[in-house]
Order: sequence, then structure tokens, then C-alpha cells
Amino acid sequence: MADGVFAYIQPDGSWWINNTGFVSGSSNVLAIDTCATERRTRAFVSEIERVAGRTPRTLLNTHHHGDHTNGNCLLPFATILGHKRCRDEIIKTGILRPEGVFEAVEWGELEPTPPFVTFDDRIDVYVGDLLVELRHIGIAAHTTNDVYAWIPEHRVLFTGDLVFNGAAPFVLMGSVAGSLVALDRLVEYDAAVIIPGHGEPCSMGALEDAGAYLRLLQLTAEQATKDGVSPLEAARETDLSSVGLDQLLHPERLVGNLHRAIAECRGAHPGDEIDVVAAFVDMVAFNGGKPLTCMA
Repeated sequence: MADGVFAYIQPDGSWWINNTGFVSGSSNVLAIDTCATERRTRAFVSEIERVAGRTPRTLLNTHHHGDHTNGNCLLPFATILGHKRCRDEIIKTGILRPEGVFEAVEWGELEPTPPFVTFDDRIDVYVGDLLVELRHIGIAAHTTNDVYAWIPEHRVLFTGDLVFNGAAPFVLMGSVAGSLVALDRLVEYDAAVIIPGHGEPCSMGALEDAGAYLRLLQLTAEQATKDGVSPLEAARETDLSSVGLDQLLHPERLVGNLHRAIAECRGAHPGDEIDVVAAFVDMVAFNGGKPLTCMA
């Protein structure tokens, strides 16, 4: 992406197949997230060692979800950084192996390994002389603990799952309104390149697509709330082609997102807990009763 800045892109960016990256300096390597499975994380670490010639001494978790943190245990000598809620959530949930929701995955030997250096708002990390600014987005968005990495010298932005490129946003565990605020904050950076949590590196146009999706989500939820329609019924009646986003991966996410959006219409605040299990049950129903596609 720039001198010493690398993105590790995992096609096709679908469920549990995330992007990571690393920043390599003369005496240190900062890794940005790990992967969902032992196999994928070992491949990532091997590539870092091949390119940078050393194993990361520092690891950032952009948020607590397992596709970005399950592999933490495979970097046992790295200082792991993350938002304090990221640590709390990993301790609470451990390594999830959801059965019946996703197609079968070979997870491997994994142990929950949360960040042990935490922060509330911001921390600066230097890789050699290169400044990497780690910032909490400041509001529940994809989750309650989303952190992005900004490299001002090169205008490179690692967003974690605040941005999906080519796939539907997923805000079930965060906030629809908060995600729109987050996008506005990311736009201010005017990044030369964005490395999203899933999908190919992209430009600011990906933020516009996400905003269009989220605004349609809010309008759909408002109407569903007035009509007393369930999230599943509302999703089945929604036409994403009206905003040109009907080709996004994971159309079933619309159901989970509507669970959150309707809860917000009824007074829920960003990050408030809602029934996540019920939302996933509805997503499977929207998918014809079949487990969600997962090739991790």
C-alpha cells in the first residue's frame, strides 16, 4: 500500500474471511488483526515473516469479533493492543464456534487471547519512525469497540469492519445511526487508500455505498415500526436495487441489521444489547433455512 505498509487481502471477503495487514519497520512489525482460523492465521504470520523478515512484536485488534481476533494466540510474544471493550468482549465470549448458523468450518486449535494493553480513545504507535494513529471511532458502529489505524504520512487507513467493500455492512452488534456517524468521521481523513475489514482495498466511494445502504435501512425500519412488521418480513419486502446495492454479498445481513434498526426506532441507544440469537435465526430463515455460506 505504501513503503513498509502492507494489506493482507483474503478473497472473497465473505463470512469469517477478513482482511488484515502489517506495518514493517527497521526493528519492529505491527500486525493489524489476525484471522478466524488457525490455518488462515498461520498463513498470515508466515507471509509477514517472509516479507518483513521477523514476527510481529505488536498486534492491534480493530474489534472483538473472532474473524479478527481468534488467531491472537498464535502471536504469543506480541503486545496486543485494543479498546478496553474489545478485551471485555473476548473474555466474555471466548472462541465462538457457531453451529447451525454457518456452514462447517475447521477452526483449528485456538485459545481466546484478548488485548492486554487497552485504551479508551486513542494511542500512537511508532514502527521505526513511522507514526500509526490508533483511534476508537467514538460511538457504537459495527461494534462498541471499533478502532481504526491511520498512517498520516502515506494517507493509508485500515478501518476494520467499519467498512465492507462489496458486502453489506453489518451493524447488529453496534448501531445504524452510529455507523453513519462513523462514516462521516472516516471521510474527514480523505485517505488515499482504504483497507476495509472485508473486500478489496478501495477509495472513498465505498463509504458512499455504505451510507446509502444504512440510510435505506433506517427508512425501512421506520416504516416497519409504523406498520408493526417484523424484521424478517420487512427484509423480504425490501428492494436493495433502489439504491444500486442489490449485488452486495450477504443479502441476509439486511435482516440482522433491521433487528438493530427497528430497536433504534423503538428507543434503543447505540450499543444497547438486543437479541442477537433471534436475529441470526431470522437470517438463516431469510437464507431459505440453510446455514449461511462460510468458506473460512
